[in-house]
Amino acid sequence: MKIENIKTFGDLKKSGYESKSIKNELRDNLKKSILAGTSAFQGIHGFENTVIPELERAILSRHNINLLGLRGQAKTRLARMMVNLLDEYIPFVKGSEINDDPFHPISRFAKDLIAEHGDKTPIEWLHRDERFFEKLATPDVTVADLIGDIDPIKAANLKLSYADDRVLHFGMIPRANRCIFVINELPDLQARIQVALFNILQEGDIQIRGFKLRMPLDMQFVFTANPEDYTNRGSIVTPLKDRIGSQILTHYPENIGIAKTITEQEAKLDARQSDLVHVPELAKDLLEQISFEARDSEYVDAKSGVSARMSITAFENLLSTAERRALMNREEKTTVRLSDFMGIIPSITGKVELVYEGEQEGAAFVAQNLLGASIKTLFPEYFPAIEKLSRPDAKNEYSEVADWFFNESGFELLDDTTDEEYRKILDGIKPLNDLVQKYQPYLVAEEAYFMKEFLLWGLVEHKKLSKERSVDGTAFKDLFGSYISKL
Repeated sequence: MKIENIKTFGDLKKSGYESKSIKNELRDNLKKSILAGTSAFQGIHGFENTVIPELERAILSRHNINLLGLRGQAKTRLARMMVNLLDEYIPFVKGSEINDDPFHPISRFAKDLIAEHGDKTPIEWLHRDERFFEKLATPDVTVADLIGDIDPIKAANLKLSYADDRVLHFGMIPRANRCIFVINELPDLQARIQVALFNILQEGDIQIRGFKLRMPLDMQFVFTANPEDYTNRGSIVTPLKDRIGSQILTHYPENIGIAKTITEQEAKLDARQSDLVHVPELAKDLLEQISFEARDSEYVDAKSGVSARMSITAFENLLSTAERRALMNREEKTTVRLSDFMGIIPSITGKVELVYEGEQEGAAFVAQNLLGASIKTLFPEYFPAIEKLSRPDAKNEYSEVADWFFNESGFELLDDTTDEEYRKILDGIKPLNDLVQKYQPYLVAEEAYFMKEFLLWGLVEHKKLSKERSVDGTAFKDLFGSYISKL
């Protein structure tokens, strides 16, 4: 029987529908998913062997869950995707504020309605997309917001005294009965508000203004928390932690490959940007490496973490920087340049929490420092490593490039120069071309020019060349020549 034909409690009984709790519902659908070899958490990358198995074990155990991790680790995304494990539709008593199960009504309204109408009690159907409730814990959240309060207007309209439980106004939690309820940043919730959750999690009853209601709410709670919050803003009170079945630790991507997949999936780009701007693989690697460097940087607060959102917004800014340059030069196609990475600095400065030393140096300096560290880290993967200790007159693979800059006094690469001029400048440095051809011979033309620029920046980071940043470009010079020019 189709659900559109099931409109009364009697129809529901005839259909053979079996009522089940939300935790059993999640458990049963997860079992089907595992047996079918599918995942309810598609699009979550890097957690396949760590977080997701723990989450699935918690669901199979019918636990309420606390996802503990630094910002930007897909905690809320995981909670939202649990909706995929719910039945597509469930029946509830029509007009019920708390989605009463017709077979197990818990509100006075539903009990009275079923007692009066029996099998003729009207029912409606609730889609799984409507069974997700989310509340951000902030210091101004009250017990009334979450659990409920007396409604004087209702009392006046119904001509009831405040002693009658029909004057109660239910808060967000009772209204989320038979749903997934997420409280984000749980430590931010005041301790007295956390205490109000004890009975809901364990005994199933609620208290509103002296009314003790035996309402066994049927809910799947998911909490999220940042470890930093335990010291900075508050903590989860111990009895509440005791009532949460599973605490699952999330983490950042463990390698650049996973990080790139996440960034490309989440970045908001349109087809015109993708068609107009080519992004070399090295540029994508470099972008992700910045986040890895930031998480280990002495200037960045490690306890706060570096969100995956930084790489996503930086990637969007990187493409926009190249897109803007192409539009200014009336070019139909362009490739990301390393100098375009100057355009991602606003994405970095707003996404990292700096320690005292970082604040002293300034956010822009820290951002450029992270870019330089990323170039230095990736450099040995493409070109021979440069030893820290070597004789000044010792010859190596990079001596001819350094000699060229000494003899030619360097050059300036403007940010908005045309592609034609950009290529002409880089092609004019013969030792640079020879090095790229020797160590990276199979690059396509678009990627070869990025590699040439990468080599230049790498030599700067290894103190073989120098660069000076101006408002509209970057000048590369011989290391010692630049010292002399400053005297």
